[in-house]
Amino acid sequence: MRHGKKFNHLGRKAAHRKAMLSNMATSLILHKRISTTLAKAKELKKYLEPLVTRAKEDTTHNRRMAFAYLKNKEAIIELFGEVISKVATRPGGYTRIIKTGFRLGDNAEMCIIELVDFNELMLKDAQPAKKTTRRSRRGGASKAAASTEAPASTAAAAEEVPAKDAEEPKAPEASADSAEEETDNK
Repeated sequence: MRHGKKFNHLGRKAAHRKAMLSNMATSLILHKRISTTLAKAKELKKYLEPLVTRAKEDTTHNRRMAFAYLKNKEAIIELFGEVISKVATRPGGYTRIIKTGFRLGDNAEMCIIELVDFNELMLKDAQPAKKTTRRSRRGGASKAAASTEAPASTAAAAEEVPAKDAEEPKAPEASADSAEEETDNK
């Protein structure tokens, strides 16, 4: 019976599942982004995030524990080096899952799982936006102030319109001879 066994077995025996997650975690650390199914990505997230948290403290014991999970020296060097230098201040949530649609063959839900601080496009969007003030719908005193300024602003706008028309060059008008030629051709 499987009472209380809540994690996804992914249709594999334990040894196959552990090897697959280890290989996927190594690939994610080395390449910073991989494409996989949604179920595997969710399990990989649970597998990898405790390793990244452990790697924040660079000790021999933590390196050996991470190596027991990843079984790849290059991945350990990358994890304790470049990855931790970017995520050291982050309290958790080191990976991001982005759904990409369904696979053609078996209609499995596909996604991209990536390390959060390595996506330059998302980092540009994450810049703090300019804070705007909220305006009341009622307005109150600001309506009265706006109504007194409105006639002055409309007068100024009316003065600007002819000035713009005067500055813009106009296209040469067609001569009467060319207009007659066009009607004759039809």
